[in-house]
Amino acid sequence: MEDFEERVRARAYRLWQEEGCPQGRADAHWELARELVAIEDNQRLATNPLPRADALGPSGEPIEPIQAVENAGEFPTTTDQGEGLPYPRRSRK
Repeated sequence: MEDFEERVRARAYRLWQEEGCPQGRADAHWELARELVAIEDNQRLATNPLPRADALGPSGEPIEPIQAVENAGEFPTTTDQGEGLPYPRRSRK
């Protein structure tokens, strides 16, 4: 908790300096600093990958991402169905 408070204090001081050292805005700087430091901490936690126990194959070893893609089956292609057809002829009257 000391590290959090120290980081909040430093961030609030920087915010105060960036605004030109105004008087009477200490509460706003402290609150914004708390939010910014909390966001940084939560972002670090959210971007750390966690090991998953349910990502195991039938023999108990971890499934590699490429195996999951290979086992997904065949995907349809995105070709135009009319590519092989000739152009319509102009009707003669």
